[in-house]
Amino acid sequence: MNKKNKLNPLVSFFVFLSRSQKYVDFKNRVRDTLENPNNIYKKYIDYILIFLILTSVAIMIYNVSNPIPFWLEFYAIYFTSFIFLIEYLVNFWIYTDIHKDIKKATKDAKIIGREPDYKSIVKRAIRKKLIYIVTPLAIIDLLAILPAYRAFRFLRIFVLFRFLKLFKHSRNMHKFIEVLADRKFELMTLFALLIFVVFIGGIAIYILEDQKNENIQNLFDALYWSFITITTVGYGDISPVTTAGRSVSFVIVILGITMISFATSVIVSAFSEKLDEIKEDRVAEQIKLSEEFLIVCGYGQLAKVFLNQYLQNNKSANYIIIDNNEQKVEEARADKHFAVRDDASRYDVLRKFYNENSKITLLALTRSDIENIYISLNARVVSKDIRVIARANSFNVMKKYKRAGVDRVILPNNIASSMLVASISYPIAYKAINAIMHSYDISTIDEFYIDNNCYIINNSIGELKIDEYSITIIGVQNGINGIFKFNPKRDYILKEGDIVIVLAHRVSIQYFKKEYNLLGSYL
Repeated sequence: MNKKNKLNPLVSFFVFLSRSQKYVDFKNRVRDTLENPNNIYKKYIDYILIFLILTSVAIMIYNVSNPIPFWLEFYAIYFTSFIFLIEYLVNFWIYTDIHKDIKKATKDAKIIGREPDYKSIVKRAIRKKLIYIVTPLAIIDLLAILPAYRAFRFLRIFVLFRFLKLFKHSRNMHKFIEVLADRKFELMTLFALLIFVVFIGGIAIYILEDQKNENIQNLFDALYWSFITITTVGYGDISPVTTAGRSVSFVIVILGITMISFATSVIVSAFSEKLDEIKEDRVAEQIKLSEEFLIVCGYGQLAKVFLNQYLQNNKSANYIIIDNNEQKVEEARADKHFAVRDDASRYDVLRKFYNENSKITLLALTRSDIENIYISLNARVVSKDIRVIARANSFNVMKKYKRAGVDRVILPNNIASSMLVASISYPIAYKAINAIMHSYDISTIDEFYIDNNCYIINNSIGELKIDEYSITIIGVQNGINGIFKFNPKRDYILKEGDIVIVLAHRVSIQYFKKEYNLLGSYL
């Protein structure tokens, strides 16, 4: 870089930071902690700040007419203000990312063979920072710090702005603001109408009651009366004395009741629409705390049968049903299932239910192959750790499902056809298989995975107590993609990674697994 393009120290400092990956990663982690609602630490930070807000305000209100110890005053004024100052500066810091603009400018400059104009980029970044200072939330944060200045005791009135900070750190407050924002047009129209009627009523009463009503000395008194009347508060300190003034009161009161009713209906309808979303978010949070849970996409006949049988054996199972059809969602709720109406093929929908510490199984059970493939792809984008099981309508689309990253594909139509043929050709065999598959008391099929902690590793099948527990080993497969060995001989050596399929009574299998410290399935 020649002397003509030599950068000043401030610009050089920003360029240096933009090239530091450690700095960029640290800033991204801080932003994620403060802004990402799914971040586990954000909840605790919000709780701490809410506690500081409530306690400091309570102490300062009590101090208005009662003396308090120095340490309590220090906590309420200086300590909390210092914490709020740090929060303000951190939010100011993460508001913009100058390193992104610098990297982009550097890349573009290399393409066109010119020196990047870092000075202009830094100037724009500084202007963006200054814009943050005048945003409503930044102003509230700043005013919440001011009570710390004892030299100006009147500034303690700004302690009220600490209450406004609750809107920032309380999720319920956020929902309330979102509801109002969704009805911004209706509420702003109503507010404009309110101001118009207040002015018209105030001017009318001022003209009609001038020099006849001793309580109305100026236009402000008339506007005050008009506002108090239209909001149906009616303090009674100012009231019309002329017939014309009282006639105006009739109109003002009727308009006031009408507008209040309209505003109430707008807000109530907005809250009723948002209520389902709030419930869904809470269900999502509860589900995500589970170590293992199911996401069932599509509530058709297959999902109904599956859940009915699955919940019989797993009564404490955690699951959620996602369907884009409102009728299906209502049907699922009527069947006492947790269901939400949403599109599972959208990234943000599945991401809402993702928790890296949970074992998640997603079932794509809609009737459409295209929709199931999109859902499977979306699950893979969210995380490769999600186990995906999808329904397919024919063998022709099996390859597409595999390319979408599906772990297991089921063909219910083919299975139903095979069972129908078996019921006709082999009625007794069908009866036995049907009893096993439906977990009757006769017997059941199960599988277990052999790892380093199992007591049977490197032992032969003949060395196991399978006769004592009345267990029949149907087959063994090494790993999820290994070759399945049907009816292995008793001298077969069990190795790490083997998945053993057994047939026995459920109680026998439970005791067998417990004795040999066996795991459940591979996945």
